[in-house]
Amino acid sequence: MKTATHSFYLEAVQHAIERIVDGLDRAIPLESLARGACLSPFHFHRVFRGMTGETPLELARRLRLERAAWQLVQTTERVTAIAFHAGYEAHEAFTRAFRAAYGMSPSAFRRRGSMRFQLPARCGIHYSPDGRVAKLIPRMREGELMEVEIRELDEQRVGTVRHTGPYNQIHLAFARLGEALGRSGVAWRPGMAMMALYYDDPESTPPDALRSDAAVVLPHDVQMPSGLVEQHIRGGRYACTVHRGPYEGLGDTWSRFLGEWLPASGYRIDGVSFEVYLNDPRNTPQDELLTEICVPLAD
Repeated sequence: MKTATHSFYLEAVQHAIERIVDGLDRAIPLESLARGACLSPFHFHRVFRGMTGETPLELARRLRLERAAWQLVQTTERVTAIAFHAGYEAHEAFTRAFRAAYGMSPSAFRRRGSMRFQLPARCGIHYSPDGRVAKLIPRMREGELMEVEIRELDEQRVGTVRHTGPYNQIHLAFARLGEALGRSGVAWRPGMAMMALYYDDPESTPPDALRSDAAVVLPHDVQMPSGLVEQHIRGGRYACTVHRGPYEGLGDTWSRFLGEWLPASGYRIDGVSFEVYLNDPRNTPQDELLTEICVPLAD
């Protein structure tokens, strides 16, 4: 199963790369790429980034710049036309992006003549004039392996408050959650926990459209407080890892978890992932905060 599942992710990302290369002159929606990979946009985006080191949008932009560099040397097409072909409506914007990538202006690059047009990319995918697409070299991070535990979790009953907007403002939903708990008089007891459910990828969804839920796990004998929406997180097998440190670093842990550990693990995702906050940020130093990330696994 392990080899077959790793192959699934590798083939899914390879197929998405081929679609990006084939449609380099048009924007392919993330939802379409994710659908082709049989993954949610949230999970696909993080798997893609973890395996390639780039988001789909970043890959497309780099390939268009590489193509522009090749055209500058190998054709006589005007710089403004090449800029437009690369997706830049303004010559100035193209020049800034090109200079940042190649260390010189497009005109200087053309005058230099036969220079390498490929930009550094650990995934091994580059523009090819004949349209060929190289095989992906999965990106692997150096350093310690992630500590991941496979656990059977019971179904959890949660009360939630929806937050729509930037994830770093979910504290507003947690404030409303706390107010609802306070009004209800629910006393904290073993088995209760604070968590967050995230539904969209922050790197591919406009900030004001991001959906998340602030949630509290409630025992079945506790009446659902007014103002909270009852949901049930299914029981089953989950892969869990603990992030230690400030919440601002959670994005990198998510990326490594889904983009590096998951494809190599032999497991596939099936359901909604969530975070559980294991200590209280109000009285815990930032570098001692513990957040458990749980990802549901397919049978």
